[in-house]
Amino acid sequence: MTTPPPPPVERSTAPPRWRELLDPESLRAADFLAEVLPQPLHTLGLEGVRRFTAPQPPPRLTRVASVTEEKATWTGPGGVLHSVPVRIYRPHAPRTGSVGLPCLLYLHGGGFTVGSLDGVDEVCRLFSRHAECVVVSVDYRLAPEHPFPAAVDDTRAAHAWLVENAAALGIDSHRIAVGGDSAGGSLAAALCLDLHSRRLPQPALQVLVYPAVDDSFARPSWTEFADAPLMGTADAQWFRRQYVGDDGVAPSPLLTPLQAPTLAGLAPAHVITAEVDCLRDDAEAYARRLQAEGVPVRHRRYPGVFHGFFTEIGAFTKATEAVTDACADLRAVFTGGALPS
Repeated sequence: MTTPPPPPVERSTAPPRWRELLDPESLRAADFLAEVLPQPLHTLGLEGVRRFTAPQPPPRLTRVASVTEEKATWTGPGGVLHSVPVRIYRPHAPRTGSVGLPCLLYLHGGGFTVGSLDGVDEVCRLFSRHAECVVVSVDYRLAPEHPFPAAVDDTRAAHAWLVENAAALGIDSHRIAVGGDSAGGSLAAALCLDLHSRRLPQPALQVLVYPAVDDSFARPSWTEFADAPLMGTADAQWFRRQYVGDDGVAPSPLLTPLQAPTLAGLAPAHVITAEVDCLRDDAEAYARRLQAEGVPVRHRRYPGVFHGFFTEIGAFTKATEAVTDACADLRAVFTGGALPS
């Protein structure tokens, strides 16, 4: 099925109105980005975008007990073998008796096109330490070399591998959560929908950080923050084309979770949005719809920050605040509690 391309987004030459919404840290970061990236990100082309977004060696500010890398292998339907690289972070928290540790399966962001394990290294360390859980970070395949549904397939395979090998990994298979930022948030949401469609147990929690959940580009934030720092609307549309191709693909809730027929029965959700983010209204619509369909939800919009803040530990005070807040909810569900109201 051919999906018509979204309308082009014009960038205004007037000073952006969102500047007055940014806190001092974010305003300094926005000014720096304007110097090093005077044109929209997507105009750099695929290789240019990848060079610009390639992370520096991770700072490793947070200590954990161990960090190892493995291959998650899983034989899917039809005997198809999946092998996905993963990085495993283990906390200093001891196991209690014979019960394994809780676990967070984490999917990095990057528009399904860029991003890496190194880019979320510090975030994963914080999750492991403060949520007292094993974190398994997934190095899923990237578009356009591997378009939809490759990333979804890799996410499914990594989760299935975790469940099947939980005992050997020292993990409690009943306490596996899933989370991700931006494209990774979309993959986390898609995993919950996929498990529900196959009548398999839901994760303990889904941590959705400004997730990409729709492709209509119609809600007000797409216009209000069309020229926001780092990623504007035209950039998001470009990333979407890398993922699905110029001709698009058949509609699928695994691509656009907000368009799923039902969200009832999905895992409880911790949803994070940024005030100055073209994805904001879609993500918040998803949170509202989850709640309306009976899913426990805790949503927090972080004021004064823009898309991408969550993984920039050390650059944004609210990044550490947001991770710490998510860890509190992870600890709550891992110990059998409910999301705080």
